[in-house]
Amino acid sequence: MRKVFIYSSLLLGGLIASQALPALGPGVYEPLTHVIRLLTMVGLAFIMIHVGQEFDLDKSNLRQYGWDYVVAATAATFPWIFVTLYFVFVLAPPEFWGHFDYWKEALLQGRFAAPTSAGVLFSMLAAAGLGATWMFRKARILAIFDDLDTILLMVPLTVLLVGFRWQLAGVIALIVLLLWAGWKYLHRWHIPYSWPWVLGYSVVLALVSELIYLGTGYMDPNAAVHFEVLLPAFILGCMIAKPEHGLHEQDGLEGEQPGPDARNEQRVATLISGCFMVLVGLSMPALGGAGEAREAEQSVSAAAGGSPGWGLIALHVLAVTLLSNLGKMFPALCYRREASPRERLALAVGLFPRGEVGAGVLVVSLGYGISGTAMTVALLSLALNLLLTGLFILGVKRLLAGHRPEATPVSTQETRPPRQAPRPPRNIPVSEGGH
Repeated sequence: MRKVFIYSSLLLGGLIASQALPALGPGVYEPLTHVIRLLTMVGLAFIMIHVGQEFDLDKSNLRQYGWDYVVAATAATFPWIFVTLYFVFVLAPPEFWGHFDYWKEALLQGRFAAPTSAGVLFSMLAAAGLGATWMFRKARILAIFDDLDTILLMVPLTVLLVGFRWQLAGVIALIVLLLWAGWKYLHRWHIPYSWPWVLGYSVVLALVSELIYLGTGYMDPNAAVHFEVLLPAFILGCMIAKPEHGLHEQDGLEGEQPGPDARNEQRVATLISGCFMVLVGLSMPALGGAGEAREAEQSVSAAAGGSPGWGLIALHVLAVTLLSNLGKMFPALCYRREASPRERLALAVGLFPRGEVGAGVLVVSLGYGISGTAMTVALLSLALNLLLTGLFILGVKRLLAGHRPEATPVSTQETRPPRQAPRPPRNIPVSEGGH
């Protein structure tokens, strides 16, 4: 578990540094946040391409994937609903409970609690030696689906805040196109997959994502599209043809990262995963939204939140963190035919880590001028969840301790008991000279 502790320390270091960066001044801080976001997307794309390479789709059992999406959607929706209701009915006085503008802002702010950080989760689970477990394979599907659900739901939330924009329809069309391409060309593209090539693909995807954001923001500052690199990177990995050997054969070994098993590939994957942890911490917005919030009139959330002391804010942070993780527990009630109660509980706990996608939601909120107590609580809750990531992974490992990966069949694949070799007939005559 040494690598898990190292990754946790890197997350913490990045998180602490993120709060010190605004001291550099707006002229340095704002360009630096763009560079950090771009590098974070590169790291996430690198991880997700390898995850996509490992992904197998059983086209004869699509009904199971429909259920997986339902489970992922609930695992993303319950935390969102719980946190939004807390922001409205606990943080705001009763006169704001029927205020539609406050509900719009609370719905957007509360969405930070929904998405699991796929990159952080996969890197941590692989570092813990859990890459060959049923829990890892199922978490891989659910984490990608709940991030996809977050991206899709950001469209109507943005419409609520700024009205309909054609760019938002373009996001839906692009998502549909990517999903179709992943289905049509699953593991059929024979292109290079060694780490320099994968890193190059990651840089291109991150640049395209950033250009979409800058281009749409230039055309309409109220509807800049944050198109996360997670989905296109995963789809590209799904489209790359699998090598005949050397890919993910050692996923059950502690410290192994997603990707080919060659030593140099593992070293690079480990290095990039470590850098990604630092970048996720650095991606955390500064408290108060330094360098990001617009110069605008006070938001409804700021007017409703009042000025509670830090002791009361700490209690709100604990409550919101508890509610957001409680909402992730629904998968523990599902998959009863596939996994033991301990595996299902491990799956739910494994979905706790939050990171770059949730931080992106808060950056969007700050960009719309939303501020106040709810925003402070959301930022601190996301930071607390990041700090607890290592403990979550330790809990998962403890729950799965002693469980053999092959003991539980995966729902998307048929499993049959191995055929036993026929027994030799008894009373075989011994050849001459034999004993």
